[in-house]
Amino acid sequence: MSKKKACKRCKLFVEGDTCPQCATTSFSTSWQGRLYIADVARSMIAEKIGIKVKGEYAIKVR
Repeated sequence: MSKKKACKRCKLFVEGDTCPQCATTSFSTSWQGRLYIADVARSMIAEKIGIKVKGEYAIKVR
């Protein structure tokens, strides 16, 4: 199984060639930790980090 790729700008895990959230094409497979935000409006973590869209995010991207 290959490692997921994360957007270097917004840290969202992506499947395609462009990030659906920030429209960048810069990705990395070198990341640590993951975070899944299901309800952005009620998540204190999403508020602190500045996440506005639900999804799976990397905590640290190199």
